Amino acid sequence: MRLTSLDVFRGITIAAMILLNMVGVAEDKYPPLDHAAWNGCTPTDLVFPFFLFIVGVAMTFSLSKYTKENKPTKAVYLRIFRRAAILFILGLLLNGFWNKGVWTFDLSSIRLMGVLQRISLTYLLTSLAVLKLPPKGQWILAAFLLISYWLIMMYVPVPGYGAGVLTREGNFGAYFDRLIIPKIHLYKGDNYNFLGDPEGLFSTIPAIVSVLAGYLTGMWIKGKKQATSTTSMDLVLFGLSCLVIALIWDVAFPINKKLWTSSYVLFTSGWALLLLASCYELIEVRLIKRWSKPWEMIGLNAIALFVASVLLIKILAKTTIGTGENAISTYNWIYQNIFASWAGTLNGSLIFGLVTALFWFGVAVLMYRKNWFIKV
Repeated sequence: MRLTSLDVFRGITIAAMILLNMVGVAEDKYPPLDHAAWNGCTPTDLVFPFFLFIVGVAMTFSLSKYTKENKPTKAVYLRIFRRAAILFILGLLLNGFWNKGVWTFDLSSIRLMGVLQRISLTYLLTSLAVLKLPPKGQWILAAFLLISYWLIMMYVPVPGYGAGVLTREGNFGAYFDRLIIPKIHLYKGDNYNFLGDPEGLFSTIPAIVSVLAGYLTGMWIKGKKQATSTTSMDLVLFGLSCLVIALIWDVAFPINKKLWTSSYVLFTSGWALLLLASCYELIEVRLIKRWSKPWEMIGLNAIALFVASVLLIKILAKTTIGTGENAISTYNWIYQNIFASWAGTLNGSLIFGLVTALFWFGVAVLMYRKNWFIKV
């Protein structure tokens, strides 16, 4: 069984990632196209957890066939570990490129964590959970992880700061990361100055639930004999329920992407359910598919396009035009002279992102027509 609406959802998410990553390098951008400074959630903050949710839904069609009667073989576990390792290594390679502008891969200072590394770890741990636990156990695990993370973050004291301090440096997650990961290998951007990591180890715990939420949703959809509007409506109700719970929890444990708080997991999962419900209703139920083909093409090569697009951004950001003090990055030269010069800084960054997304859409179309599907 292949869920076309899931491929479309994945394509929309990857296209948004590509656009927002390109816009994100610009100094001036529209607020919805930037991450929340700390607490809160912008549309940009929805994109990464959407992808984790999608990973979980896709996992349904590859792992749900394994039961007590049909136990996974050693080869299944090896494939899972292999995929997780490839994703983690790809993330390290991209981080290494960012450090030096070339792939010198300096292990002495490379950032260990990142987007692909988080995808790797959450995919691995969620896969093991769904293979080892019955459905009821999976629900219990999701609740346990979210509640435990909340209690630890709010009530376990951090030396020098105390308990419940949710600042960049004072939160327990950052403290844990600094204990486990050498300072030089932590995130250096956004004025973090080695204080922690927005894709750190400890905050990966609730991120597992973002994947698990997708898996449980996929299992629920898979159990339906046929696609109906009732299924779509149920997805909407589940999504709205997650949003309500998240907003109530936000009072005690703020919605925060960089901390990947429990309320943030529920908030983003709620929106993911609503978008999946929309795609499902249009594509699977009403069979309105013409609009969806471009997104499906992107979704079928999601990881390949994401990695290539990030690599392009890093090349543009780290190479320069000119020499000496007048040298500017290739990115800034293109941004200032081709887009911002006539559209202004805000519109220029947006148009730059849209043009980039269209470019990668063209690459996706070419790969689709050539039957090139790169799977990790």
